[in-house]
Amino acid sequence: MTFEQLGLIEPLLKALRTEGYTTPTPIQESSIPTVLEGKDLLGCAQTGTGKTAAFALPMLQTLYNDSRNSKGFKHIRALILTPTRELATQIHESFTAYGKHTGIRQEVIFGGVSQHTQTIALRNGTDVLVATPGRLLDLMNQGYVHLDHLEIFVLDEADRMLDMGFIHDVKKIIKALPHQRQTLFFSATMPPAISGLANSILNNPVKVQVTPESTTAEKIEQSVFFVSKRDKQSLLVHLITQHNIGRSLVFTKTKHGADRVVKDLRMANIKADAIHGNKSQPARQNALENFKTDG
Repeated sequence: MTFEQLGLIEPLLKALRTEGYTTPTPIQESSIPTVLEGKDLLGCAQTGTGKTAAFALPMLQTLYNDSRNSKGFKHIRALILTPTRELATQIHESFTAYGKHTGIRQEVIFGGVSQHTQTIALRNGTDVLVATPGRLLDLMNQGYVHLDHLEIFVLDEADRMLDMGFIHDVKKIIKALPHQRQTLFFSATMPPAISGLANSILNNPVKVQVTPESTTAEKIEQSVFFVSKRDKQSLLVHLITQHNIGRSLVFTKTKHGADRVVKDLRMANIKADAIHGNKSQPARQNALENFKTDG
């Protein structure tokens, strides 16, 4: 199966070729035709399965082919609601990359930064809006966001919305959406609260379920080191330096622990940054950018 066989238009295929994508993942192969047909979708899939492209590509094609709002002010025609700032940024980047030959405009809004540039962008109009719940509700209440003409709504990582305490904000946003719309609902797990929400907002959805393999990816080598707590930091420094590791992710139990690891690594002349909830959004973005460019 290729993206051409899924019926995608040339502007999208051209962008995919630039990105180096030729073969759709299972969730893309199952979801893209469904979304193109205008049906609601219930997707059970984790991050890393290719689900962003599974909804971004057919959404861009639908918006591109639909000329109802091609003249005058650009109303928000599609909304993607996602739990974290980082995920919102990633989804926005994907829409920008896939849609660069379509003329479809997209913006992203999230908290932790000044809303000024975001409100200016909204005034100028956008087709696609990627947002986190808190900032979206704030801007809706201030009159900067109007969803009266929304055609497609995506709720991404719904179970994480529940875990992070956003589910009430999500329900408030859903009440402001037009009844006639296409809804795409994605969640890695389906606890009762999320299953109930899905049933309440989806209309005869097509269910797509992708279960990732439980085995470790072939390129991943796993090792376990039994070491006392006081020697963990020196072992980490040793592993990074002796194995000439360019980039690595280190997970810690606490935010304080993450800061402490960064301090120890920097003392060993190893570039390091921490990302956690106590960091400002600019600091988190800088850390991600440093991780992409350094190494």
